[in-house]
Amino acid sequence: MSEQRDDWSIVIRPRTKWYDINFQELWKYRDLIGLFVKRDFVVKYKQTVLGPIWAIIQPLLTTVIFTFIFGKVAQLDTDGVPQFLFYMCGNIVWHYFSTCLVNNSNTFVENVKVFTKIYFPRLLVPISTVLTNLITYLIQFALFICFLAYYMLFRGYTPALNWTYILLTVPAILQVAILGMGCGMVLSSMTTKYRDLHMLVAFGVQLWMYATPVAYSSSIMIEKYYWVYMLNPMTPIIELFRAAFLGTANFRLESWIFSLAFSFLILFWGIVRFSKIERTFVDTI
Repeated sequence: MSEQRDDWSIVIRPRTKWYDINFQELWKYRDLIGLFVKRDFVVKYKQTVLGPIWAIIQPLLTTVIFTFIFGKVAQLDTDGVPQFLFYMCGNIVWHYFSTCLVNNSNTFVENVKVFTKIYFPRLLVPISTVLTNLITYLIQFALFICFLAYYMLFRGYTPALNWTYILLTVPAILQVAILGMGCGMVLSSMTTKYRDLHMLVAFGVQLWMYATPVAYSSSIMIEKYYWVYMLNPMTPIIELFRAAFLGTANFRLESWIFSLAFSFLILFWGIVRFSKIERTFVDTI
């Protein structure tokens, strides 16, 4: 009879609980997260002429289009803020959220070859996706600050900077990552069985954008139904960024607190669904 060894360096056990996340194991594989982030960032701009410059071009083009269509043609009110700054502030935050959601919504399908060949905590993939997109967001945010400084120095624009709100933007951008990752994981657990859902994700995100004050100000909403509009978790986040850097007055702290709680709830639901599906997704994918 062979002797049982007790000195294994790694022991892989099946998951049996409905919520079974080993955070210590995630920390142990932190180097792999860095490799995934490097891989995703390089692959994203590989074989492109301009490379990472696309991270700057994308928000510029979108902002110019929004400024022309919604600012010049539709003449929507921007609360006294220069139209270019108003639309760019909302665009970069929304772009970070949408990319986190869309990229994570197809986690199992796109990584099936890796998942079936080697073991590592599967939750590392959506985490690395969020961090990769965070790099792009930071580049775009730096670009926004440059344009804000230009308007202040050369165009005579003096925004009422709110330093308290500026400090709140740090947890707010983490909330965007949490919300995007949570929604993406919920969808990824469904796309393994229903592939048609992935086709609808981009369309659904586009509709969600128009339900969020990216292309307009929430001040145009009727006060009677304003609370319904603020149930959208992305609405208070975008209004927080505009209130912090542009001095708008549409941000409500209680709405953001509700949005924050909702984001953590979505993340928890996404982790539960993700953990459940990862056990059997190979049978259905």
